[in-house]
Amino acid sequence: MALLPAGTIRSKNYPDNTYPFRAGSHFLYFVGISLPDAALLFADSEVTLYAPSPDASAALWHGPSAGLDELGAELGLRVRPTAELVVRARGLAGEIATISPNDDVTADWLSDLLDRRVEARRGARAVDGTADAALADALVAVRLSHDEAGLAQLRQAAAVTALAHAAGMRATHPGRREADVMAAMIAAIFSSGMGIAYEPIVTVHGEVLHNQSYTNPIAATDLLLADVGAETPEGWAGDVTRTWPASGRYSATQRALYDVVLDAQRLAISLVRPKTRYRAIHEATARRIVEGLVHLGILRGEVDGLIERGAHALFLPHGVGHLLGLDVHDMEDLGDRAGYERGRTRPTRFGDRYLRLDRDLISGMAVTIEPGFYNVPGILNDATLTAPIGGDLDRGKLATFADVRGIRIEDDVVVTEGDPEVLSAAIPKAPGDIEAAMRG
Repeated sequence: MALLPAGTIRSKNYPDNTYPFRAGSHFLYFVGISLPDAALLFADSEVTLYAPSPDASAALWHGPSAGLDELGAELGLRVRPTAELVVRARGLAGEIATISPNDDVTADWLSDLLDRRVEARRGARAVDGTADAALADALVAVRLSHDEAGLAQLRQAAAVTALAHAAGMRATHPGRREADVMAAMIAAIFSSGMGIAYEPIVTVHGEVLHNQSYTNPIAATDLLLADVGAETPEGWAGDVTRTWPASGRYSATQRALYDVVLDAQRLAISLVRPKTRYRAIHEATARRIVEGLVHLGILRGEVDGLIERGAHALFLPHGVGHLLGLDVHDMEDLGDRAGYERGRTRPTRFGDRYLRLDRDLISGMAVTIEPGFYNVPGILNDATLTAPIGGDLDRGKLATFADVRGIRIEDDVVVTEGDPEVLSAAIPKAPGDIEAAMRG
């Protein structure tokens, strides 16, 4: 028996000022719409959705809502009032596995149902129990490969994400602010009837991997890194990064490093095939980055030796990508249970340990491919990290690329039996194509 709660609405500073509600992704996968304080119960060879009965008094503030019979007809599910769930569950023999979408109690009825206080749990600890672990494994098995309906949702998210990036490129001009570009991108998403899949990253400080501040002015010499993705009404995510020149034209140094990252990204995408180990794609990408940096003179020496000493992680301190689906980092609420095949564990070395996925790829799986180059002072000034490279890091040569803080190029890619399907292929990434898109 398994219970998938949707979650509950949370308030900010007073009850009527609430955070936007989005149901937990495991619930969304099966139900398709966000229903606060609802839950899906699998028991006795049947599936029942328990949802709150319509509140007549709420119609004044929120408009009329569907009755349970109407909801059941729309969803093709048996729907019963939430109030009946506690009685039903207590009449079942055996343990009910549950995975909560939040770190705390999702609703009072869930706490009552489980006959225990639901403690705050994160990552892999959320599925420590035997029944919960079995449920988590079943969810992973179902959600790793997307059916045609899921792929259609991902394609819709990618199409609107493309509109956002086109708007961002057109909105970028020296003297404007990051916030101006971010607003143009979000407007394109919202006007298409979608929301954002995650907090956007739109920054001239691309060396800060998750920079979510939009206060900086944009200078003519800047590169603007935009990591923005749309989310469909059913919760499916787009996740795309592009890096473009504020002036509308890459400088020679920006173009040289951009080409290194683009070459590595194209290599990585070409390797997305069934039965290919994703970690092997990460390692091939890191090697191609090092080869490019040796060619530019930023690194010196033999490539294999540089990689063995961790030179790639000085400039690419994260993994090459992650699973994509209903969550932008799909199923990471289950920790490494989803991202890592049984028997595989995260590397311990700096940079490589941030690889979020180490599975053999299967047809229908969606992943991101997002190599980058980052000039991070906190890394390059850390003697522990740089000592193994020593004089093979030419800091003088690196200084000539001072107009590059960070570059990331990210696409959404589906594994097929043939060539990979790049969902975000409509978004320009060749330098000339980006420069043309910025003009108009």
